[in-house]
Amino acid sequence: MNYRKKPLEEIPEENTAIWACTNEGCNGWMRDNFAFEHAPSCRLCDSPMVRSTKMLPQLLNSNGDLKSLKKGISI
Repeated sequence: MNYRKKPLEEIPEENTAIWACTNEGCNGWMRDNFAFEHAPSCRLCDSPMVRSTKMLPQLLNSNGDLKSLKKGISI
């Protein structure tokens, strides 16, 4: 049988700031606006990360600036 699929809608992409892992064998990266630290370390191999850019689909982070959140529990 041949099923008729609706054509997928094109998702707009933009040049996005990311953090990329410096380890040659690791492909880890994260969006800058989803990072909790100003200079994060790779969650996969714990290596340092460098700032870079990548063409990614547009994504809205509704949590605001995660780097300005206080760490720890206030007593």
